[in-house]
Amino acid sequence: MTHLPAQQLVEQALAASTADAQITYVTEHSEANLRWAGNSLTTNGAMRSRSVVVISFVDGGAGMASGTVARTGTPDVAALVAASERAARDAGPAEDAVPLVSEAPPGGGDWSADPAETSIRVFEEFAPALGQAFGEARDRGELLFGFAEHSMRTTYLGTSTGLRLRTDQPTGRVELNGKSPDFARSVWSGTSTRDFGDVSVAALAAEVEQKMRWSQRRVDLPAGRYETLLPPSAVSDLMIYLYWTMEARDADEGRNVFARQGGGNRIGDRLAELPLTLRSDPAAPGLETAPFQVVPASSGAASVFDNGLAAPAIDWITDGVLTNLVR
Repeated sequence: MTHLPAQQLVEQALAASTADAQITYVTEHSEANLRWAGNSLTTNGAMRSRSVVVISFVDGGAGMASGTVARTGTPDVAALVAASERAARDAGPAEDAVPLVSEAPPGGGDWSADPAETSIRVFEEFAPALGQAFGEARDRGELLFGFAEHSMRTTYLGTSTGLRLRTDQPTGRVELNGKSPDFARSVWSGTSTRDFGDVSVAALAAEVEQKMRWSQRRVDLPAGRYETLLPPSAVSDLMIYLYWTMEARDADEGRNVFARQGGGNRIGDRLAELPLTLRSDPAAPGLETAPFQVVPASSGAASVFDNGLAAPAIDWITDGVLTNLVR
């Protein structure tokens, strides 16, 4: 089948709808990666894919119902829309039903532009520096393992209320492991990036080298409780898990740690003596993400009815006090 432009695919799906309302979005994905083991590059490659999501809304009298169907590649549009509408008609009234968004949010992007792409060229400076790190590790009698990957996702979202939105999401990361020849010692370093222009292989390799020196010292600790200082990467992983569990509905129903004993939630409670602030901001430098909601299916954290809704900056915890939960 001819590879239709994403925008045209969205328009065809919207035009084929016989439901009361519809949301369609197409995501174009490209990715490049390098992988290495034992101080040698093992594989490299690039790939492209497309996903299409159609969400139909049907008013059955008792309330609005929704049905979502997703496909990869360039599917038969009429069949995809029909499947989505059948799913909506078979579903019961949605508890989260609200009118679909009709006002375009700020930062809606250039609908007519081609999708952004990545390629193996993103590693033009990274790869030679990695080769140098291999040689230095070999001279020290150490082994480097790991991978680097970079992806670009461009999403085109259209709705029967007239929204035509587009967002680009670059994502990259490097994972670098150092090991002793007998594999008795192993350490890690890594970083995230949007374009690999800010990645220093030398700095990552130096961190691995330092940790390998530290790992030569072994300290046996008896069972017990110890004060532990976590590195920033470990703290960030814990904060991500904290955010994932901050669903207001679960708290209100007594199903997570943010539930208040006796009913309700703990908004307003002090959770920590430390002045911890947990904040989401789609425009945060270096952490930019879509300025509007893209939701394939409803959950306790998001609703399909929110597609196209502006994503504002939100403080979840402010100076140790719980100020918001995900709704």
